[in-house]
Amino acid sequence: MTEPALLEVAWTDPVTGCRGYLVIDRLVRGVASGGLRMRRGCTLFEVRGLARGMTLKEGLNYDPDGRYVPLGGAKGGIDFDPYDERARDVVARYLHAMRPLIERYWTMGEDLGLRQDVIDGVIAEIGLLSSVQAIYPLLEDREAATERLAEAFRIEVGGLGLDELVGGLGVAQATLTGLEMLGLSGRPNRVVVQGFGAMGGATARFLAEAGLRVVGVSDVRGVVVNPAGLDVENLLRHRDRFGGIDRDNLKPGDRLLPPEAWLEVPAEVLVPAAISYCVDSDNQAKIDAKLIVEAANMPVTADAEELLDARGIRVVPDFVANSATNSWWWWTLFGDVGADADEAFGKVRARMRELVTRMFELATLDGLSLRAAALQLSEKNLKAIQARFG
Repeated sequence: MTEPALLEVAWTDPVTGCRGYLVIDRLVRGVASGGLRMRRGCTLFEVRGLARGMTLKEGLNYDPDGRYVPLGGAKGGIDFDPYDERARDVVARYLHAMRPLIERYWTMGEDLGLRQDVIDGVIAEIGLLSSVQAIYPLLEDREAATERLAEAFRIEVGGLGLDELVGGLGVAQATLTGLEMLGLSGRPNRVVVQGFGAMGGATARFLAEAGLRVVGVSDVRGVVVNPAGLDVENLLRHRDRFGGIDRDNLKPGDRLLPPEAWLEVPAEVLVPAAISYCVDSDNQAKIDAKLIVEAANMPVTADAEELLDARGIRVVPDFVANSATNSWWWWTLFGDVGADADEAFGKVRARMRELVTRMFELATLDGLSLRAAALQLSEKNLKAIQARFG
């Protein structure tokens, strides 16, 4: 996976002067898939890596017997503070500039710093059909497919949307399977989740439901910890749309620590679910967990991952752990699953268990890191996709 990206676009906002980027790593059947993020400090290098990760993610989840048509990988990014009151207008100008690519080549949804409702609202305002309309020519029955996806997006379970829950369930199942493969399941495992937005919040819910003790959750202001276990549902009820936790509604026994302390809270599992590059070669030395599951994109740097692996700390890579959201969109649109929470949850659990088990088995058999094993699995599928679709 060393070939250069197919297309890289750099954009400058004429009003604020901020920069935005779009990278299409590759096209499959003329289409690429990947979300749009907004964060201060976002770079072309970051977006390039994210786009490559989407290619790997699509390849990893390819099922030749499914209706889901594999896509290429892409990613968009805007270097701007999502909390700024001008953020929505910046998104609107960015999407207007990228309109020709959205119409024909790039299907996208929410990512770090952006919610799907914001993207959908802007898409409608600028006269586009959908943020995924580039895939419409590949659908056998567009009307039925889009209605099925719209119906699925209207489903809520326990106050959270199905679209939010499937990603967190995938991360949670990757965690549970990883613990099982390491011989750690059935123990009183503790978890720290960095980031409490869509992915982090849903992951924490499913891990708590599975019996793991969520002892730490962080947001931009710091870390909420409780060695006895946090009340995840209470935290979910009192967070804002960016994953910020209301400190006025914490439970007795909850304590507050500074943001950087999330790495030092004693736990068997760490789930970085917020920003890229938050674990580096320096701060990785603070980690004493057994398993890291990358819910965020690229949260652990390559050199840090090597050092962690040398210390026996396994890292489930992002393009495996957080792949369920992407797959669920396409499973639903193409009809591999219906607009039904139980059906979606069942497929996510089965698929993630299969992927993570195969990854661990290959890593053990060939003496590889989990990332190297997952890369082998993805690249094998990418070759099959290339042979089938050209």
